[in-house]
Amino acid sequence: MVWDLYLFGVLSFTSAGIFCVPGNFYIDPWLPVDMAVITHGHGDHARWGMKKYLCHHFTVPILKSRIGIDIKVQGIGYNEPITINNVKVSLHPAGHIIGSAQVRLEYQGNVTVISGDYKTQNDYLSTPFEPVKCDVFVTESTFGLPIYNWSSLEQQNEQLRQWVAQNQSDNRTSVCIGYSLGKAQRIMKALEGSAPLYVHASIGKLNEAYTSVGIQLPDYETIDLREDIKRINKGIVILPPSLLDSNVIHRIPNMANAICSGWMQVRGARRWRSADAGFAISDHADWGGLLGAIRATGAEKVYITHGRTNILARYLNEIGINAEDVKTEFGDEEEAIDPVIPARL
Repeated sequence: MVWDLYLFGVLSFTSAGIFCVPGNFYIDPWLPVDMAVITHGHGDHARWGMKKYLCHHFTVPILKSRIGIDIKVQGIGYNEPITINNVKVSLHPAGHIIGSAQVRLEYQGNVTVISGDYKTQNDYLSTPFEPVKCDVFVTESTFGLPIYNWSSLEQQNEQLRQWVAQNQSDNRTSVCIGYSLGKAQRIMKALEGSAPLYVHASIGKLNEAYTSVGIQLPDYETIDLREDIKRINKGIVILPPSLLDSNVIHRIPNMANAICSGWMQVRGARRWRSADAGFAISDHADWGGLLGAIRATGAEKVYITHGRTNILARYLNEIGINAEDVKTEFGDEEEAIDPVIPARL
């Protein structure tokens, strides 16, 4: 094992991921290890190859769906502490997606919280974010720039519904591009009752993980775009980002497509220029959300793992919060091609 230079409290940043030294386990490791505590089910945080996984109950079916039905995984609830090698471990709502959790570690009177990814805006599908008091806070910074400030959930949903209504009046099919886990379900909820909902197979598979833990989603139909194109006219089709530039999306007759991503706050985002519309709908905290969450922890030291790390770290130090950015292999699922489930057309 190659150890990196960062070492603080109970944690060490290593070549395999964030390691709890006294507990002898990792949080969201990116290389195979014996024991992994998983914050949520996105592919950059929950990877294949761990001997044992620990996560929230709601994340268990997601891991089994995406990684393998035979994995060894233990699910626990929020605020239900367990002890691993004298480290008190508990999970707390992160508000990012279903089952997403912050990991609280208590050892010898010191408390460290690893946030994973989080969202402070309540989407009424995920358990809302709850700040956790701690000495050390490890935070993301995907949208760590002052330009990122989300509209209210009600405004986001209304803008999306108005766009669909306009498409229907123009006899067009509304195609929404959103990540398969978290974003797609938010789009479905926002557009419930607007028109028939059709989803790609990768989204349909993850919808089953939602319903398996009692979360009700709007009525929908999983479709195969090689066979079902003609009957989706004037409906709403939800697809993963991997199909944005594919041939099949351009075969949908009278199609208008929209990207649903926080990156759409900046209209000139290069990756999305081929879309007809864009909606700044994100499962991450915006600039104000990041600052509010960090302040609420009362942490004496803040480590920033991914996103706009250097900018947020510099700002926090300027306002008197001791902060440092660190290198990890966490990515950005908002614009990533789904790395686990093949894009079946």
